[in-house]
Amino acid sequence: MSETYPNTTDVIVIGGGTGGYSTALRAASLGLRVVLAERELIGGTCLHRGCIPSKAMLHAAELVDGIAEARERWGVKATVDSLDWPALVATRDTIVARNHQGVAGHLRTAGVRVLKGTARLTGPRTVHVEDAGEFTARRGIVLATGSRPKMLPGLAADGRRVVTSDDALFAAGLPASVLVLGGGAIGVEYASFHRSMGAEVTLVEAAGRLLPMEDEDVGRHLARGLKKRGIAVRTGSALTGTELLPDGVRATVRTPKGEELVIEAERLLVAVGRAPVTDGLDLAAAGLAADGRGFVAPADWSRLETAVPGIHVVGDLLPPPSPGLAHASFAEGLLVAETLAGLPSRAVDYAAVPRVTYSSPQTASVGRTEAEARADGLDIKVNTMPLAATAKGMVHGQGGMVKVIAAADGAGGEASGTVLGVHLVGPQVSEMIAESQLIVGWDAEPADVAQHIHAHPTLSEAVGEAFLTLAGRGLHQH
Repeated sequence: MSETYPNTTDVIVIGGGTGGYSTALRAASLGLRVVLAERELIGGTCLHRGCIPSKAMLHAAELVDGIAEARERWGVKATVDSLDWPALVATRDTIVARNHQGVAGHLRTAGVRVLKGTARLTGPRTVHVEDAGEFTARRGIVLATGSRPKMLPGLAADGRRVVTSDDALFAAGLPASVLVLGGGAIGVEYASFHRSMGAEVTLVEAAGRLLPMEDEDVGRHLARGLKKRGIAVRTGSALTGTELLPDGVRATVRTPKGEELVIEAERLLVAVGRAPVTDGLDLAAAGLAADGRGFVAPADWSRLETAVPGIHVVGDLLPPPSPGLAHASFAEGLLVAETLAGLPSRAVDYAAVPRVTYSSPQTASVGRTEAEARADGLDIKVNTMPLAATAKGMVHGQGGMVKVIAAADGAGGEASGTVLGVHLVGPQVSEMIAESQLIVGWDAEPADVAQHIHAHPTLSEAVGEAFLTLAGRGLHQH
């Protein structure tokens, strides 16, 4: 059916990543005719170079770490004889390929017409797609062109000695040493992966702590866990020079004390953030312009619609408060599709979007940090529960914490206002954050959560205990 579509359609989506294909699928399910243009592969960065392949590799890293823990902590005399890198890569690529086939199949089944080629705007309702011609959208156009890794001035990636987060896992083999530049989620994950695989790792972050956008205690506990694993963590430090060597890189790093450190590594992995992709999109032809950072801001956040009626934006093209996360772009795609179909739809609640770092230890957060709540002048109550205070936390032996921030509106000092933020550090906390997302998203109060029983023994008991304490009913904290 899709091949019979005329060049006039209901919706044109430019970009086939998470935000683009979720928009297309939802719009098609609502009876709209959809054309989706993608110049590379359906699934975008998340599926092919980011979320999926990196988490596959991080799972392999967990297996390696588990063998080391079995030997060193539990008396299981197991060792890793060798690492079959081609086999590991093949498994990763199979997972990516199956996901790619699944998304492409869903689009075909839904009747979405997928065009491979570069698309550019030619007007507020028209798009030209390479090798396919001009298309007109009756309902609207959705911009979902994603982002690319930022690179520092004067530093170029060669795919071997200097790599970006997009190509780090696709470089040949594993380095014996790696210098990771950038202590955000991506940099931390790659530092964790390479350490698990036996590399000597130095992690450099210009800000005063890791994950600088997260709660201060999250960064502190994370740094403690990474250092315990042998990763050299240098926060408040800046790269001041690089020299390419035949088999690696020599970098100069300035510490907070003004010292100049020379670090040699086989690989420099640059993970200093991502920038929106708008090149070739020809925004001006539709009456649009990117801001100074390259984002295309909506005029109406409740519809993610730009100042040009009918042109909507999802994913990494959006400025904050959109967090540039795949699951946020999925929600944005649903919102835009329903808006284009004329249905009422709630705006994305960015405060309730969970944030996860899949390192070892992991971090997971939702809602406000303590510093944000205090900066807003809110009267708050904060409770922190160590994971090691629970039996299951002792079993895992990684440390970590649960931190809950709630409005302090109750008599007697207990927190009876809404929960503002929940922050977790520890093993597998990525699988624990969903409960807290509902708590923050539904404006629950500590007493609402405290009445629910958490299974014993589980790590989630620490979440329950933190809320019990804030509700004035805790047994293990005073």
